[in-house]
Amino acid sequence: MARLALLSVSDKTGLIDLARSLVEEFGFDLISSGGTAKAIQEAGLPVTKVSDYTGFPEILGGRVKTLHPRIHGGILARRDIPQDVEQLQQHEIRPIDLVVVNLYPFEQTIASENVTLPEAIEQIDIGGPTLLRASAKNFAHLTVLCQPNQYGDYLEEMRNSGGEPGLEFRQGCALQAFRHTGAYDRAIATYLEYQNTTETNPLPTSYTVAGNQIQALRYGENPHQPAAWYQTGTVPNGWSAGKILQGKPLSYNNLVDLEAARRIICEFTDEPAAAVLKHTNPCGAAIANSLSEAYQRAFAADSVSAFGGIVALNRPIDAATATAMTKTFLECIVAPGCEPEAEAILKKKANLRVLILPDLVSGPKETIKLIAGGFLVQTCDDEIDIPDHWQLVTEKKPTSAQLAELLFAWKIAKHVKSNAIVVTKNRTTIGVGAGQMNRVGAAKIALEQAGENAKGGFLASDGFFPFDDSVRTAAAAGIEAIVQPGGSMRDQDSINAANELGLVMVITGMRHFLH
Repeated sequence: MARLALLSVSDKTGLIDLARSLVEEFGFDLISSGGTAKAIQEAGLPVTKVSDYTGFPEILGGRVKTLHPRIHGGILARRDIPQDVEQLQQHEIRPIDLVVVNLYPFEQTIASENVTLPEAIEQIDIGGPTLLRASAKNFAHLTVLCQPNQYGDYLEEMRNSGGEPGLEFRQGCALQAFRHTGAYDRAIATYLEYQNTTETNPLPTSYTVAGNQIQALRYGENPHQPAAWYQTGTVPNGWSAGKILQGKPLSYNNLVDLEAARRIICEFTDEPAAAVLKHTNPCGAAIANSLSEAYQRAFAADSVSAFGGIVALNRPIDAATATAMTKTFLECIVAPGCEPEAEAILKKKANLRVLILPDLVSGPKETIKLIAGGFLVQTCDDEIDIPDHWQLVTEKKPTSAQLAELLFAWKIAKHVKSNAIVVTKNRTTIGVGAGQMNRVGAAKIALEQAGENAKGGFLASDGFFPFDDSVRTAAAAGIEAIVQPGGSMRDQDSINAANELGLVMVITGMRHFLH
């Protein structure tokens, strides 16, 4: 008797080629449901519909198709147990040797804007996961395939093993099936969890995270730390959906820095902008009339630190910008696109990693940090700062141009490790004090870096001033305006000092610590 294969797929990529090889090369009989059977028939291949094989029609609008003893008996029977074999014969059930199933596109559905709960519910597959789990459980006697990219490996295994896939291969396929159904169930559970969240309680009571390894990395932060890169969800998104245009393989530290760069550059959409990062902190950032000018100003802000840095651009790379970037050693560049002429210029630096990420804005909704015995989850700091909501607390009020500069400084400070002080002029950073244990120390570092250029500059602080000492230090360096979140019991002391020294000060009412 010919071997029997059950094919029931939502994603029909590679289906016909697989079916043709099964029939013409290996002599399989095929049974299929719904649209899969139709596609195979239209390709001129013999196939039996599941409803004809079971003698029971599809019902409930297709919700029940493969949930039948003739299907699951053929999958779960143990061929080495006489009682199982006898029961198959008694009920005229053929053993199934291959199950090929992929699931309704639940994740793709919920990724669509304005999808309703009933629409999402209808994309929860029932028969598919049941088939996969049953087949994976009985891998000792059959093979299960859950992704089109497995078809070629399966056919090669069949050819190399005389038509009988080895146990190790079947077990590997079973593991992949269990991973697949596990991820599918987690996606559903997560979606339903978020249906119960509220504006005041935006995080679910149960939180799960899972991913598939897409790349083993050379090492982590240090050579003695193994590391790997994982993709969340079944649909490539974020960096896993980006394009690596050229360069050496990405490292763990590269990816961490690139994500920090993405978060900074997505703050700026209206005008060409560039940011240069080192160890997740910006050493230079600028907005200008052209991308090339923005990059050159960002690089010049701290050219020493920029050596070996990460560059993020909010416009496609053009030839002028590419030429400027090849004049120094950089680790990575990320941009939403790259013009052909620019690509040819960058190729002269073969080891330079160039990534194209068309969607720089979309990122995770939460951040996760592991701690002993558990993990912490918080929503991302992606609140939009609106100067119209800021408090103008000093006697001297800012002009519209000053407010625009303060907003630029404030957006950069949001992405600098606390304690953070950022000094800017002409929408370019001229001094950055990052990760200091006290705010006065951060201010001194930023102002010392700015030097004489601090005169007429603008200062942003990611947290409030507990004393007026930082305000006085800023005034002595020539700073003309300060933006800070406020919230200190001594806010008035800082305001009084600003009034005394003729500074503008605005209070945002929103803190941006970054630990």
